[in-house]
Amino acid sequence: MGLLIDKEVEEECHLGLWQITEDYDALFERVYLNEADLVRLNGFKNLNRKIESLSVRALLQQMTEPNARIVYRDSRKPYLADGSYNISISHSNKYTSILLGKGKLVGVDLEYMSHNIERTAHKFINEREVVTLDPVKRKEHLYVHWCAKEALYKICDKVDINFQKNLTIKPFDIATEGDIVGVVQNNLRNEEYRMHYSLKDNYALVYCVK
Repeated sequence: MGLLIDKEVEEECHLGLWQITEDYDALFERVYLNEADLVRLNGFKNLNRKIESLSVRALLQQMTEPNARIVYRDSRKPYLADGSYNISISHSNKYTSILLGKGKLVGVDLEYMSHNIERTAHKFINEREVVTLDPVKRKEHLYVHWCAKEALYKICDKVDINFQKNLTIKPFDIATEGDIVGVVQNNLRNEEYRMHYSLKDNYALVYCVK
């Protein structure tokens, strides 16, 4: 299937979504990889992890240009080698997502809503947050909270962040999509971030631009 979405969500900020239907060989043939990229790819033991990595490269090269490259620093945060955009990456099950922002901080998280998130909710939901008690909607509400916090974690460079203590999602009514507000409070920041979420085909996606 390949590219599903490549849209400008804010000025000079693009969201991409790729559906992974290709096998390893098909993805490998459609991307450009240099020697360093090949070393990183071959370092993955799991075939699915290799396919995910190739799907990221395929999506990025569709959204930018064929020679676009991702590099990683010690924090494991991804960067574009040419510095043209800030980048955030997420993949889950059969989908990969990339958020690019020129001169803006970006964070995206994509989750396949497969497991019983209720069991781990106590680890990331705090007393300031409100989650619906409606059993039909509660799972989606929890997943949006989780994805929003992952997006904030990425936009804050994964530094000094505890999901329960430092991140709060302000109360919102769950729908198929909407805007929400997240608050980061730690030793480095005391800021609000406006985010957008969407729910479709048992996936939750949240992105943030600052």
